[in-house]
Amino acid sequence: MSHKTINPESLPKPSGFAHGMLAGNTVFLGGQTALDKNMNIVPGGIVEQFTQAFSNVLTTLREAGGQPEDLVNVTIYLTDVDDYMANGREIGRIWREMAGSQYPAMAGIGVTRLWQKEAMIEIQGIAVIPER
Repeated sequence: MSHKTINPESLPKPSGFAHGMLAGNTVFLGGQTALDKNMNIVPGGIVEQFTQAFSNVLTTLREAGGQPEDLVNVTIYLTDVDDYMANGREIGRIWREMAGSQYPAMAGIGVTRLWQKEAMIEIQGIAVIPER
């Protein structure tokens, strides 16, 4: 089975990693923080960072030919689980706006820090793209 690297031009250019890998009809979506095109973490709190990080994940998924409903697994790494939970309703609303009401298998994991010191969240996922 061949593999295809997925690096959307609209995302920061990766160095030492890929934003995604397409293997057959499965897309492995690399961890995304709230980096904008200029390699800066977006200003604001967990809600703004969730929005940017998830947008980055979905951009990679769409570049691979997938849609949000193709997500089968999402892992969210958080530097402040309590803050995420306190904003859960707003984050859920944003998820539904961006990806619909179908949720994949998910895990939220608390960590002490992420690659960029100001990052509060990193999201990675796996999607299976059906034949359309």
